[in-house]
Amino acid sequence: MRIGDFDLYKDLLKEKSGLTITPDKSYLLDSRLTPIAKKWGYPGLDALSIALRGVPEPDLIKDVVEAMTTNETSFFRDGKPFELFKETVLPHLLESRRTKRSLRIWCAASSSGQEPYSLAMALKENESLISGWNIEIVATDISYEILEQAEKGEYSQFEVQRGLPIQLLMKYFEQQQDHWKLKDVIRNMVKFKYFNLLEPMESLGTFDVIFCRNVLIYFDESTKAAVLEKMATRIPPDGFLFLGGAETVLGLTDSFKPMEGKRGLYILKDSNINTEDNAPGQAVAQ
Repeated sequence: MRIGDFDLYKDLLKEKSGLTITPDKSYLLDSRLTPIAKKWGYPGLDALSIALRGVPEPDLIKDVVEAMTTNETSFFRDGKPFELFKETVLPHLLESRRTKRSLRIWCAASSSGQEPYSLAMALKENESLISGWNIEIVATDISYEILEQAEKGEYSQFEVQRGLPIQLLMKYFEQQQDHWKLKDVIRNMVKFKYFNLLEPMESLGTFDVIFCRNVLIYFDESTKAAVLEKMATRIPPDGFLFLGGAETVLGLTDSFKPMEGKRGLYILKDSNINTEDNAPGQAVAQ
């Protein structure tokens, strides 16, 4: 790919999604955008590049951005964050929110839905503790196509074998020919909507917990910092933020601090959360 064309896509992706690509990843442009060129009737990437330099259709730009978005995910991905959610976060929130009895959770860049559905199943497994509570899980992504797929709650045999305990598969899914479909009792717990992390977040409201895992690694430092600063305004003083194991807030923002000994879990800098005060027996099941 010519340098000028690479710069075209690099700048477009940075502007529209925050995604940062480097020259060593130019092969991804070829492999992922060639089908987009064919879809729009262009003979190849050269013609697609020419079209994008003109006055391209908004849907063409959307297709290019969506094609370059990474949608790697799995149920209960990495395991540890969900352990922290059930053993640290949920017991604290059940105690601190016992009067208003409501929780809001945001899964940012939710991809094909495995993360928010994993949280929904974890909560459903503890239905006795949240009976009468208003629980809202909001899952957002920049890809309309992947959101439509996630809302269906349909997964292949390979997808349900990645991280999903067999007992939860049998309890919350129905097998339909060569795929598995989530039961409505779980699907209805999650609300999917389009959202670009580069946009202002006020319209989303506030959340007790934000999952933004394995997303910031695709942004440059200034974009990471901007996203984190905005998220800091979307949680209350005792709210929680989950990042991926390879991600950090250090050197990016002073609004959050890591919870000691709890990798990937962050709280606001001035938070006075003390999870050691959780009553014994309050840890919940996955």
